[in-house]
Amino acid sequence: MYAVHFMEKNIIVLTQVLRDIPVVEDNLKIKGRKGKVISVQETEENGIHVQVEFEQIVDKNKAATKELGKKKRK
Repeated sequence: MYAVHFMEKNIIVLTQVLRDIPVVEDNLKIKGRKGKVISVQETEENGIHVQVEFEQIVDKNKAATKELGKKKRK
């Protein structure tokens, strides 16, 4: 069993106790966000740091709000 710390830009996103260690280029889904493993680093006897890069979140509501503000009112 390993204590796996999933990190994004040196900020711990999630810590889990796992039997299997993630591999580089693995696709993950953490807290509803899709991501990819960039690197895996062993820190202690049972500690692992996993660097994850998440996909950018696109806010669809911003585009809709801008269109509403530009409409002319009668």
